[in-house]
Amino acid sequence: MKGTFFLGEGKFEVREMEFSAPGPHQVLIRNKAAGICGTDVHIYHGGKGSADVTPPVVLGHEYSGVVEAIGENVTAVKVGDCVTVDPNIYCGKCYHCRKGQKQFCDHMVAVGVNMDGGFAEYSMVPENQVFAMKKEVGFEAMAMAEPLACCIHGIELVEIKSGDLVTVVGGGAIGLLMVQLAKLRGAGQVILSEPVAARREIGLQVGADYAIDPLASDPLAQIQAITGRMGADVVIECVGKTFATKQAFDIADRGGRILLFSVPDVDAKFEMPLFDVFKKELKICGSFVNPDSHQEAVDLINAGRIQTAPLITHRYPIAKLEEAIHMQMSAESIKVQIIPEME
Repeated sequence: MKGTFFLGEGKFEVREMEFSAPGPHQVLIRNKAAGICGTDVHIYHGGKGSADVTPPVVLGHEYSGVVEAIGENVTAVKVGDCVTVDPNIYCGKCYHCRKGQKQFCDHMVAVGVNMDGGFAEYSMVPENQVFAMKKEVGFEAMAMAEPLACCIHGIELVEIKSGDLVTVVGGGAIGLLMVQLAKLRGAGQVILSEPVAARREIGLQVGADYAIDPLASDPLAQIQAITGRMGADVVIECVGKTFATKQAFDIADRGGRILLFSVPDVDAKFEMPLFDVFKKELKICGSFVNPDSHQEAVDLINAGRIQTAPLITHRYPIAKLEEAIHMQMSAESIKVQIIPEME
């Protein structure tokens, strides 16, 4: 049993792993597919994840697999089930957990962040974090449940209304999931703003009504020409760079809602146009992890309501994790996955 351990300072090492029999409420998973998240990239560069990272640890928090063994008291899944993992584990006792805001848990830990996760052949996970999925869905699609769950939480916060004009800034995996969720939530039109032509094409394929190149001309002017509107009712920023934040503020209409969804650099700053916030009555929100939305993500993928196959562009074995992370950082990829059984 092998896993690729993150040692800190951008270093990885493939090591042998040993697993004892599962405890009463534990599940041993044979990992099948694990996506590389923007959070993994941040950790690689020295940032933190949803919880503090203490190397050595096997990263990979968006993944799927097959149940290999279960503890004696496990009832949620059985051996042979195809499953996906919700990585975030909350204490249930702190102030925010008791207030119904578990994403702000004072003692949160996460599989694939500070507990060994998906970039290995096997993982041991608490029963409560494991969700069964239809076998015919496929493991690569199953591994998209965690990022989809995070997107669902963000979509709920920004409160899309029927008929809204929604613009998604950034056509990476998250942006393309947001396009689909916005349509499912009743958006009248969804516009994707993305400079890479291949990503714009996939955006149209998965449901965007229009896809614009923000580098070709002023994005707001393009949106106005397409829609006859002054701006978007909802803007969802999925890039994590301040130029995208500026674009979000520029294209929001009066009374608009802006979701700053992406993970920025820890020290990133943006000079907020306060008068625009005032005169437009803008509502601005962030979104953190996926409290109580993983089951909804599973249900949507099981039902075939979300397209994931067009988003998964590259696959690597666990021994080439660092190469895979660099690919995830490039404009050539959308979603990169680690497939532990690849040679």
